[in-house]
Amino acid sequence: MTLRIGLILPDLLGTYGDSGNAVVLAHRARARGHDAQVLTVHYGEPIPDSLDIYALGGGEDVAQSLAAAHLLADGGLARAVERGAPVLAICAGLQVLGEWFTDAEGRRVQGCGLIDARTTPSGSRMIGELAVKPSSLLADWAVDDVLLGFENHGGRTELGPDAAPLGEVLSGWGNGAKDGATDGRLDGAIAGSVLGTYAHGPVLARNPQLADALLARALGVGVADLAPVEVELQQRLRAERAAAAKVKL
Repeated sequence: MTLRIGLILPDLLGTYGDSGNAVVLAHRARARGHDAQVLTVHYGEPIPDSLDIYALGGGEDVAQSLAAAHLLADGGLARAVERGAPVLAICAGLQVLGEWFTDAEGRRVQGCGLIDARTTPSGSRMIGELAVKPSSLLADWAVDDVLLGFENHGGRTELGPDAAPLGEVLSGWGNGAKDGATDGRLDGAIAGSVLGTYAHGPVLARNPQLADALLARALGVGVADLAPVEVELQQRLRAERAAAAKVKL
């Protein structure tokens, strides 16, 4: 089969190299002998609901609002989620897939409602290394390695009862800024087949285990059924970023 990877609205949600997540997914699929195609969907174009996996990245306020309106009116991504297609949403992508978010002008913008989450301005910019201990629910996806990334956002995201956090923040801010230690901070969201996080990087380049979890879902197999893929300097990259975040792997 040809694995069809949807890179959604990179002209609006393409900040911080997040489009690289689609590249990583395609590379790891091809390394295992699968054909893989990255289909880029730009603003104004219909979003196919039949793709195998979807990736959304971060973006600025105006672009984020445009993306939310397009996704909501089009409905293709919502139909894909309804049938269980895996989706990775980064930063503004996470906010856009929530119930609503508040823009820089204080206006409430309707989101897609694919994640039970609401985002408001935190009052401060959260920038730096992010390290997250995966939640037990993410362990069901066969992800138990510490997740590493880089965050740069000003939103505080609160989850409702129909979403669970991706994990516990070990270093950084994640879903919200609080004074003092990181105790109790959470990052991201899991809602059915949708995973969201504030980690840029691109996050899948730093976290191959997460990439394989998404691939396994898209291919309809278990992670253990995927052949191993070795990427030169992968562990060195993770070790360097873990040291920068001051966490142990």
